[in-house]
Amino acid sequence: MAKRLLQALLLCALGWSQFYAWAGEAAPASDDPVLEARTMAISSELRCLVCQNQTIADSHAELAVDLRRQVKEMLLAGKSEQEITDYMTARYGDFVLYRPPFKAVTALLWIGPAVMVVIGLGALFVVLRRRSRMDADQFEPEEPESTV
Repeated sequence: MAKRLLQALLLCALGWSQFYAWAGEAAPASDDPVLEARTMAISSELRCLVCQNQTIADSHAELAVDLRRQVKEMLLAGKSEQEITDYMTARYGDFVLYRPPFKAVTALLWIGPAVMVVIGLGALFVVLRRRSRMDADQFEPEEPESTV
């Protein structure tokens, strides 16, 4: 029994070692590393429209791959980073920008968290002030009634 278990474990170890033997170095994403760096720089500023919490540089969604390819093609065509960003914004709106600009439409997005913190601190202040005015006997726990 122990011999069969040992043989099975050795067979599994041999099988797993084959996966590592097939592993190789990743192929370069582009022949031009400068172009690849510019593509990734622009892609890291654009939001994946499928994932929404990732940039298109980080996402593996089909749309993100297509948008990265499109960014690379536009760079090869001689477009500037601003022209690419403007094109994507015109096509998909400000939502495609990972850091949308401060506008009237996006004001709540930028100011909202600060407003929520101020409201929370204000509520905390009011509660603590009310508690400080309460009598001390209101904070003592009630004695359970004995049923003897």
